[in-house]
Amino acid sequence: MKIQPLQRAEVLGKYIVEHRTTVRETARKFGISKSTVHKDVSSRLRLEDPALYTQVRDILELNKKERHIRGGLATKKKYADIAKRKSRNIVR
Repeated sequence: MKIQPLQRAEVLGKYIVEHRTTVRETARKFGISKSTVHKDVSSRLRLEDPALYTQVRDILELNKKERHIRGGLATKKKYADIAKRKSRNIVR
């Protein structure tokens, strides 16, 4: 049986608040698209549970402010991994 969109919005909202996750992480966890998560927590949750919506909105705003930092860390990790692979190939 499929879960109804309003119920799903509440489940997603609670997950985001409890685990302080991003939309991408939440989508990955529940096996749904980022668009669906965003629609549920930004539109549907507002109607279903305004208090939870406010908490989720605050977390998503914080994620938005921090995303440039996460992007920089991801790039740093990417190039560190490339350097590591190159050094392994040279040693052989």
